[in-house]
Amino acid sequence: MAETSTGERHEFQAEVNRILDIVVNSLYSKREVFLRELISNASDACDKLRYEAQLDSALLKDDPALRITITPDAKKKTLTVSDNGIGMTHDELVENLGTIAGSGTAKFAEQLAEAEKDKAKKEKSDVSLIGQFGVGFYAAFMAADEVTVTSRRAGADEAWRWTSDGRTGFEIEPAEADTPRGTTITLKLKKDAKEFSEALRVETIIKTYSEHVALPVWLAGDGEARQINEAAALWTRQKSEISADQYTEFYRHVGHTFDEPWLTLHNRAEGVIAYTNLLFIPSSTPFDLFDPSRRHGVKLYVRKIFITDECEGLVPPWLRFLKGVVDSEDLPLNVSREVLQNNPVVAKISKALVKRVMNELKKKAEKDPEGYTTFWEAFGQVMKEGIYEDHERRDELLKLARFRSNAVDGWTSLDDYLGRMKDGQEQIYTLTGDKAETMKQSPMLEAFKAKDVEVLLLDEPVDEFWTMSADAFEEKPFVSVSRGDIDLSTIGGENASDEEKTDDEPSGDTAPLIAMLKLALEGEVKDVRESKRLTDSACCLVVDEGDMNMRLQKMLQATGQLGMQSERILEINPKHVLITSLSDIAKGDGATRDVEEMAHLLLDQALILEGELPKDPAAFARRLSDAMARAVG
Repeated sequence: MAETSTGERHEFQAEVNRILDIVVNSLYSKREVFLRELISNASDACDKLRYEAQLDSALLKDDPALRITITPDAKKKTLTVSDNGIGMTHDELVENLGTIAGSGTAKFAEQLAEAEKDKAKKEKSDVSLIGQFGVGFYAAFMAADEVTVTSRRAGADEAWRWTSDGRTGFEIEPAEADTPRGTTITLKLKKDAKEFSEALRVETIIKTYSEHVALPVWLAGDGEARQINEAAALWTRQKSEISADQYTEFYRHVGHTFDEPWLTLHNRAEGVIAYTNLLFIPSSTPFDLFDPSRRHGVKLYVRKIFITDECEGLVPPWLRFLKGVVDSEDLPLNVSREVLQNNPVVAKISKALVKRVMNELKKKAEKDPEGYTTFWEAFGQVMKEGIYEDHERRDELLKLARFRSNAVDGWTSLDDYLGRMKDGQEQIYTLTGDKAETMKQSPMLEAFKAKDVEVLLLDEPVDEFWTMSADAFEEKPFVSVSRGDIDLSTIGGENASDEEKTDDEPSGDTAPLIAMLKLALEGEVKDVRESKRLTDSACCLVVDEGDMNMRLQKMLQATGQLGMQSERILEINPKHVLITSLSDIAKGDGATRDVEEMAHLLLDQALILEGELPKDPAAFARRLSDAMARAVG
């Protein structure tokens, strides 16, 4: 921080600088939405004051009629948006307008940069990517050369003025002592944005984007002001009175987003508990979907008065992509956020909401499989968290889940998987890894391919967790093909008779070789065994029954939650020409040195097949060179 003649000078957070640069230059075709964002922020500020006034009525006493006022000035070429809401302190101005919280901001900036390069898809990409982020206040710089924010927090004596050109940083200085409560944002408009200083143009934008705002929006100018919206909470109106465009604009208002809602749920519940919900599922993935806080986007109201957007018990974390509002008639207005977490009314509302959402998803999956696939690709990873966390709804979530498979293209459900199971198959086979396409080439699948047995390919990090807690589906247990003791002998199929013939034939005496391999790899593998799963490859690595999955071990080790990985089992294919040749060598005199070298090559080969590097790349290169030299010598 550096002192200047005008006040404190601050630099923008790096992510803010990058996002501002891209936003200002990417959204010109849609830049009138900046006004919607500023009005939405003003509405939120008034909602927050109304909530805090439930606990301290003095905060509203000097100016109880909450409102938003828009003032275009064609002579000065400015546009002003003001509210008499909660306002901001000095520190809140710095935090809210100078930084962007969230683990996904850097990735978001990268996505925007990529979209900027693709001019052919520019508008579509810009809007959908911006929708993942919710640019909010920063959208003002699409139309302004300079933005001034003057604010006094409710109950505070000091007021502050924030000024920025949206490029180099911002300045903060004390504002006049008589500054009213709330926030006033003044935009010094760009030369090509003078339209936003004209009253008629501004009125059209407000009616298009902000008609649903549940606060009076006033248009001021020429010495008079008039209210230009109905100020009626949209969710209180009948569905028949609301158009699709109105739903979309409300979704964008409440979610601070730019995309279209994928699904809209507007319901009124009456009975023991009365409430109204207007919920939306987005059509694109929000940038902060995997933020560690796992916060949802549903606001809680009590009789049209905003209470909180941080009620953890209202929506489970695995439905955190939901946006919208829930308005209860059975909660007290002065309920605290802490009490809400364990409130039985909130718990009952939550249970009903989750049931309604899942029923709607089930209908979508049945009636519009292609549309449901779009949803699953955006939010499937989050839904899988519910399989791990929500034991009560696990079976329903498994029915809604979709998976990749080695047998079919695209996505498949577990019901469809069961319908394709072979005679004698009593288990659902899975394989976890980093990419489904890579897993299709895994040597662990060779015996399954020979028997035409389907394996689900689980390539998302969350798969490592839910597979530990979900034992079965429709009484068919989940079994990982990467574990030892896989037995496919009871499963029929077009190759079953051939398999049964060869299984009884001797595979050769590999006992001496296995003994030497165990000795050579002592401390590096847990065991060496003949494999029942390999048909083409010489070897592979598997985990023992009861041991942690290999991929999960790597994930926990990468995050510092696990020290050394546990040792794995090296399986060898007794019918492979390399193994039979090594078996012959192992029976001869003085074979120990040769087998020891080949043992490490086999282990390194198995590691490479798992997508890992050899433990000692230099030694691997030397052994491989020696083996090649002997082969051509």
